[in-house]
Amino acid sequence: MVAFIIRRIIQAVFVMLVISLVGFSIQHSIGDPVRDLVGERVTPAEREVIRDRLGLNDPFYVQYVRFVKNACKGDLGLSFFYKKPALEVIISKAPATLELVIVTAVILIVVSIPAGVYAAIYPKSWFSRIVMAVSTIGVAVPVFLTAIALIYFFSVELGWLPSYGRGETVNIWGWDSGFFTWDGIKHLILPSISLSSIMLPLFIRLVRAEMMEILETEYIKFAWAKGLRRERVWFVHAFKNTLLPVITIFGVELGILVAFTILTESVFNWHGMGFMFIEAVERSDTSLLVAYLVVVGAIFVVINTIVDIVYGFVNPTIRIAGRK
Repeated sequence: MVAFIIRRIIQAVFVMLVISLVGFSIQHSIGDPVRDLVGERVTPAEREVIRDRLGLNDPFYVQYVRFVKNACKGDLGLSFFYKKPALEVIISKAPATLELVIVTAVILIVVSIPAGVYAAIYPKSWFSRIVMAVSTIGVAVPVFLTAIALIYFFSVELGWLPSYGRGETVNIWGWDSGFFTWDGIKHLILPSISLSSIMLPLFIRLVRAEMMEILETEYIKFAWAKGLRRERVWFVHAFKNTLLPVITIFGVELGILVAFTILTESVFNWHGMGFMFIEAVERSDTSLLVAYLVVVGAIFVVINTIVDIVYGFVNPTIRIAGRK
């Protein structure tokens, strides 16, 4: 097991190096950071002096090695617009995005697992047919269209829920959270439902397909032959084995959700990391863009590595296959 964990950590480090190389290449090839820092009024000679002082005239590989060393120390560069460390800017925006992702993950678990299991156990019932039809439509509907529809019905027409912003927040140990105020919770509802619409149809169909496949296996038929109660067959023998691939894909998709918040945060004016990314693109803040790519990539890699290690504990055949 130790060798398995070491292999996964080495793979994670390699992936992060690739992500950092891609991000640094973008920063190196797009825009002029000196111009963004000092503006247009500085003479070309003065710009060259600044470039030399910042090390921008060094060879590409020298700059990249320096970037990696600084990144290992937590220094991902200086945001040209905010005039402060890019990582500090991202950390200040992270609570809003993480709250959105947490609530979305809860919605995915609470809705997709019961709906998928029911659709697998009773595939011909009217409820299962409705669930599958809605999930099929949901796959094809883009998230921004879902967000606009939610705003129109629940904010404009019914006036039940707010349509933009985070609402009232409370500072808990440096974390500006909307979880602890009723206004903050109301502001979370529509963006979370909108963001969950991306993954919810996928997970419902995934749980249904895995459950139906497990129900056709020989050991489930043997459980029926032993005369076990149907609840025990469904929820102990079948459901437990259904969760293994679902947990793996859920971990992968959880990292993707962080990146997918961009459109949702833009529509709902939700000032998180995604909204910050759009602003950085509009302002050509390349340092902040690269820092965002590295941070989101790191989140994705860490989550996937943890899921792989947990899955290795749960299913020993994964470790054996990896060793072969």
